[in-house]
Amino acid sequence: MSSALAGVEPQEIWKHFEALAAIPRASAKEAAVRDHVLRLASELGLESVVDEAGNIVVRKPAYPGRESAPVTALQGHLDMVCEKNEGTAFNFDTDPIRLVRKEDWLYADGTTLGSDNGVGVSAALAVMESNTIKHGPMEFVFTVEEETTLAGASKFKAGVLKAHYLINLDNEEKGTLCIGCAGGLSTFARRKVALQPADAGSAYRLKVCGLKGGHSGVDIHLGRGNAVRVLGGALQAVLEQLPAELADLKGGSAHNAIPREAFAILVSDAANETKLKAIVAQYAEDIRTDLGAFDPDLQITIEKAERPQQVIAFADAKRVVDLMASLHHGVFAMSPDIPGLVQDSTNVATVSMKDGVVEIVSSQRSAIESSKNIAKRLVATSCQLAGFEVEHSGNYPGWKPEPNSDIVRKSKAVFEEMYGSTPKLIAMHAGLETGVIGVNYPEMQMIAFGPQIENPHSPAERVQISSVAEFWKFLTAVLEKL
Repeated sequence: MSSALAGVEPQEIWKHFEALAAIPRASAKEAAVRDHVLRLASELGLESVVDEAGNIVVRKPAYPGRESAPVTALQGHLDMVCEKNEGTAFNFDTDPIRLVRKEDWLYADGTTLGSDNGVGVSAALAVMESNTIKHGPMEFVFTVEEETTLAGASKFKAGVLKAHYLINLDNEEKGTLCIGCAGGLSTFARRKVALQPADAGSAYRLKVCGLKGGHSGVDIHLGRGNAVRVLGGALQAVLEQLPAELADLKGGSAHNAIPREAFAILVSDAANETKLKAIVAQYAEDIRTDLGAFDPDLQITIEKAERPQQVIAFADAKRVVDLMASLHHGVFAMSPDIPGLVQDSTNVATVSMKDGVVEIVSSQRSAIESSKNIAKRLVATSCQLAGFEVEHSGNYPGWKPEPNSDIVRKSKAVFEEMYGSTPKLIAMHAGLETGVIGVNYPEMQMIAFGPQIENPHSPAERVQISSVAEFWKFLTAVLEKL
């Protein structure tokens, strides 16, 4: 056991988490972690199958005397979001996650931790391995590509599972039982831009950094800055006040993460450098004032860069920059039925340029299909007015809450018996695989719970160690009651 996890309980979970942290497992690159799970199942003498998408199902007999209990499935995803701070030397294809413990929290050193969904997968492996938990017949479902496209869950076929109950282990708020989630889709806006030779002058790299970022569903209502939009506003200010040319753009890294960093390459006469820096400094001050305590560490920097050969024609650059600065990001509407729940939102996720094509990717979410389509049309219309061609993909369904189902009632009873209080029933403004898998299993009752995980999808990701112990205690108690 590493020094970060030495002596930390429950060892049943943390030993598996440490093993997972050593295995690269980016989305669509889960082969090594899949082999790890299959090897453990084989060592335990359990039946396992792998479907065409790469998902795993492992089956385990009931504890003696509980053979007649309904089949229960534990479900989690094998992949993780791969984000690192600029300047962090790390290769997600080869390097193990470097674990760091600070009091009651576990972090990674400069990267995402993978507690989403590594803790849930580790708990499932611990149940697989246990010979003391008095559970009924079990199925363990390990899916792939959850963080990028939900491809594993989307390709999970009907008839594979026998489970009456399914517990998703991908909830990230302790003391809550999740009983519903939003559906979503991605919107790709592309514009072919005219390129021309760069004027004589100096090149500058304008960089936005220091933002918190976070999960585009879970954190979308927190008022955090969006690096793509901030960059767009900074470029607007420059192009409106100086003769300058735009040469390159890049920002964000994933459709489901609020972008933390973005940059652009500008070309302008060296005589304008002082004014350029003053314009950017004033804009940065304005945005810091606007964000306030929501995101206080924003930085916008200017430094010399290698001079490019080509730049974007001014008219096209202005269209691109205006869209970046004005495209809606954040909450469209709050739920009228569940206090504090975001109903509809959009996240401006990434901007990039390749071969003369600028692409802006955003994602829309809603638990209501019609509302999701309205958000999609609003974003598409804005992009089309700026001369972008629009394509939608990755549509996935939500999960309708069923607060009176048996699994919710029994889980609530266990919680009340353990803690003397009623758990908070929530629905998440994020895509959970329960919604996708549930389409093919309409009679299956589902619930989701987990430990306290904060800042997922960013290098500030952390999991509360004590909450993992409580999560394990609750999970095993629920399994013995179902």
